[in-house]
Amino acid sequence: MIKEACVETFEEALLAEQRGANRIELCSDLANDGLTPSPELMQKTCASLKIPVMVMIRPRAGNFVHSEKEIEQMKKEIDLAKKAGAAGVVFGLLTPENEIEEKNTRLLAEYAHPLPVTFHKAIDEMKNPVAGVRVLKKIKGIKRILTSGGKTTAKEGAETIRNMSEAAGENLIILVAGKVTDENVEEIQELTDAKEFHGRRIVGDLGGSGQSQSQSQSQSQ
Repeated sequence: MIKEACVETFEEALLAEQRGANRIELCSDLANDGLTPSPELMQKTCASLKIPVMVMIRPRAGNFVHSEKEIEQMKKEIDLAKKAGAAGVVFGLLTPENEIEEKNTRLLAEYAHPLPVTFHKAIDEMKNPVAGVRVLKKIKGIKRILTSGGKTTAKEGAETIRNMSEAAGENLIILVAGKVTDENVEEIQELTDAKEFHGRRIVGDLGGSGQSQSQSQSQSQ
């Protein structure tokens, strides 16, 4: 079982590592579902931790429909993540109709190379997340999909998560999120038959604000 802890400060990242997290997703502003962290936070965290650090690439709060200007900004943020020594990057792009935005997802995945990409919970905005998996499976560089199966919690989305895993095959990992904590992760593993799990409290409470934990559906818990 791989446990990825979602954090927004250096102190949280250190504590998560000490508590046995296998990987970090580093964000800022989890109250808005997680945005790109500062270059300083990227540098310090990647330099100090022994476990892999995945860096969120999300230039603003709100929807996942990004302009060409925002795509250029995301490229610059990917450059910063590479320079910091990140193990990978996390982003998600949708069309106005809430389908996978293939063109720029492919462009950014290629731009991120050799870093692997996690497509984040933007996929849960889709009417059919399983169809999203089939699209992402064809895009080189996408290694993981972060999802709660289109529901608020992994428990509610368990059946869809299993269907997504089946569609993903062997080369694409379904990373399960949605109120996953140190207390329920084993139960959720049984429900989803997944191997990788993500949460704000995946290794216990890291001392983040209650507001972040309650409001952060897309990236937390």
